[in-house]
Amino acid sequence: MTDLAEGVEAQALESQVAGRSAESAGVQRMTPSEAFVETMAANGVDTIFGIMGSAFMDAMDIFAPAGIRLVPVVHEQGAAHMADGYSRASGRHGVCIGQNGPGISNCVTAIAAAFWAHSPVVIVTPETGSMGIGLGGFQEANQLPMFQEFTKYQGHVNNPKRMAEITARCFDRAHSELGPTQLNIPRDYFYGELECEVPQPQVLDRGPGGTKSLDEAAELLATAKFPVIVSGGGVVMADGVEECKALAERLGAPVVNSYQHNDSFPASHPLWCGPLGYQGSKAAMKLISQADVVLALGTRLGPFGTLPQHGMDYWPKDAKIIQVDADHKMLGLVKKISVGICGDAKEAAAALTDRLRDRTLACDGTRDERADRIASEKQDWEAELDEWTHERDDYSLDMIAEAEGEDGNWLHPRQVLRELEKAMPEHVMVSTDIGNINSVAHSYLRFEEPRSFFAPMSFGNCGYALPTIIGAKAAAMDRPAISYAGDGAWSMSMTEIMTAVRHHIPVTSVVFHNRQWGAEKKNQVDFYNRRFVAGELDNPSFAEVARSMGAEGVTVDKLEDVGPALQAAVKAQMEDGVTTVIEIMCTRELGDPFRRDALAKPVRLLKKYQDYV
Repeated sequence: MTDLAEGVEAQALESQVAGRSAESAGVQRMTPSEAFVETMAANGVDTIFGIMGSAFMDAMDIFAPAGIRLVPVVHEQGAAHMADGYSRASGRHGVCIGQNGPGISNCVTAIAAAFWAHSPVVIVTPETGSMGIGLGGFQEANQLPMFQEFTKYQGHVNNPKRMAEITARCFDRAHSELGPTQLNIPRDYFYGELECEVPQPQVLDRGPGGTKSLDEAAELLATAKFPVIVSGGGVVMADGVEECKALAERLGAPVVNSYQHNDSFPASHPLWCGPLGYQGSKAAMKLISQADVVLALGTRLGPFGTLPQHGMDYWPKDAKIIQVDADHKMLGLVKKISVGICGDAKEAAAALTDRLRDRTLACDGTRDERADRIASEKQDWEAELDEWTHERDDYSLDMIAEAEGEDGNWLHPRQVLRELEKAMPEHVMVSTDIGNINSVAHSYLRFEEPRSFFAPMSFGNCGYALPTIIGAKAAAMDRPAISYAGDGAWSMSMTEIMTAVRHHIPVTSVVFHNRQWGAEKKNQVDFYNRRFVAGELDNPSFAEVARSMGAEGVTVDKLEDVGPALQAAVKAQMEDGVTTVIEIMCTRELGDPFRRDALAKPVRLLKKYQDYV
């Protein structure tokens, strides 16, 4: 174990000790700041991401003796993304904080991303003092409405005597509701005296679902001839991969990952078929298209994971769907279902396996045939990926030809992604940003364990990958941490490299330098006759920028150097605590758009715009 990892473990131990001392203390006289900090300690908080501010300085002053480290970031959006990554990597709360007003408003986008990732993030929002609210004072803002669409619960401390109570409720609700919560505290309410007992965490014991729905689901699975399991983020959050494996093996069922949850089933397993959805696995899509029963385990079946892709409308029209979700509001929301189970994905999978263990199943007789079909489809898809060295549409072919006449050497993104895949270390964690190359990467990112893949999910904001992987690394210092981003998205958050360097949280950032906003530019190719507006990027050397921030910077323009560059960077990260930016020089070719139905061919009625069609 590295010294860095030992330091984080020591802080976590101190936090646990603080929590135990609070548990045995009973009612005590304390200040609201002490009640706030002790309640966080009772919840095992050892790391908070943010930027210091006068609004919470009284509490911040006692973070250290409580075993809590404040990691100062460059921008508060990065703090909330780091809290998200920390939470997704650890399964524990992620916590962020900032100065009232602008510090808090900077976090809105990242909290929205955490909301769609179902991350138990607690954002602490100190606000204007209670006697100044409504007077238009310095840095005043109405902070609760900012987050109402993206939080599961909003706790407002309306009296300093309720500090511990409301703080505890925000932490409890973040876990029980599976999403961010907001703790809003008028800045003068950190001061004073009160008597209280620090509440201990309430851990929700989730069950497998109702007996009736489980029995109905088991009956459907028992009579299925070609069952397919969609393993979603709920499987990861419930630590239910082993239970999903056991159920899949009992059924002999292919398992496909839901969109952007490539870590929800081990890629080395014979039944793994890859991700559905945008830029996903053709093998997964072809196999689920044959299903007569689909078990959607821990997934809301969001649109990006079920829409046509690769020219295939693969979602089975006549299949019976069993959906398992811990949130009853998700059941049947996107797809018509036959059985809905409101329950924990892990417990539900175990309960279904128990019900099927001694039964004769309709699919038992075709187990070997289906196994051969699974292997064949996967083999065909891998062969296609090997041969798919570059994009083949007219625009991409033009860009490849153009690159051949330019100075420098430019690499095909798909070849780069394949080489990165081959060089991935064991136990790796990877975050991806939004954008064209990052989406193509879905087909090339495979994982053996959960809590390994952190994508921006449905909110899809740029600037996500780098701060999120820093947060994940802070939660798991013993694991290699790698981010993928295009040059546009990376530029939005690249200054957080300074956070990684300053605070010894080493990561490896891969930047695809293709000089364009690729995903949106693809729409200008498909719908606007290559009339490019605001899509081009004139970039500096990102490797040089990285070095100016104290990190290592490497520029790669030869395919044979891609894998060795990643391996060297990971070695430096794990052994020497070095953050590295790998800048990969890529052609301007573009993969498929996110959705072909997202835009329509332009119609122009005014004479001066007649040529713009």
